[in-house]
Amino acid sequence: MSTKIAPSLILVALGAAAGLFLASGGSTAEAHAEVSRAAALEQGGDTGWHRTLLTPKNAALVLIDFQPQMAFGVQSHDRQTIKNNAVALAKAAKVFGVPTILTTVETDSFSGPMWPEILAVFPGQKTIERSSMNTWDSQEVKNELKAAGRPKLILAGLWTEVCISMPSLEALREGYEVYVVTDACGGTSKEAHDMAIQRVVQAGAVPVTWQQVMLEWQRDWHNKETYGPVTGVIREHSGAYGMGINYVIDMVAPKKK
Repeated sequence: MSTKIAPSLILVALGAAAGLFLASGGSTAEAHAEVSRAAALEQGGDTGWHRTLLTPKNAALVLIDFQPQMAFGVQSHDRQTIKNNAVALAKAAKVFGVPTILTTVETDSFSGPMWPEILAVFPGQKTIERSSMNTWDSQEVKNELKAAGRPKLILAGLWTEVCISMPSLEALREGYEVYVVTDACGGTSKEAHDMAIQRVVQAGAVPVTWQQVMLEWQRDWHNKETYGPVTGVIREHSGAYGMGINYVIDMVAPKKK
């Protein structure tokens, strides 16, 4: 025999969820969106969460296993490009104050420490150590995410087919909105990476790239507080885009004075 929850109790629960979201720093509009999402889930409908923008207030980032031994096995992408993109993503999260979890696997016995370029972005921050290949097996990671209170979960790491696919599937099952930063991930072959991305997308995850994430957080160049730091990340990590900004600063801007 099934038990039907009274609509009034559902409304109370949705109101409480909105209150918690506001308390965690979300805007009123975002809180209303969360209520709509929960209501759609209750009715078995399409929540449309994948059609809403990432913001610094609704997202958390998990950087997984960016370690030397894991990088040695990557064959899907140029390793230096992955490092560039992962460090850029970390810097973007720092600029916008997005909660970021650093986690590693078997550091002392196999994989080596997390890349120093990422650790330098978050000096003094604890790296959560694991024995399991699946980040979602770490209660400490899940506790940190729960404390952050963000519905959108952004994942990047090595290898795509193992250390990204498993937590993506688990997080989706537990109700998180999962985004995988495909150009800051790498697999043991192109096919391994591609099939892993296909699998998590079929399960409901959204593929994104690091620069897409950062510019979605920035959204408006009138946001002057982050304008300078964001263009700084672009100049250092965005290839031709960054070169163009450097050219304007060095060649065009001085001539306009």
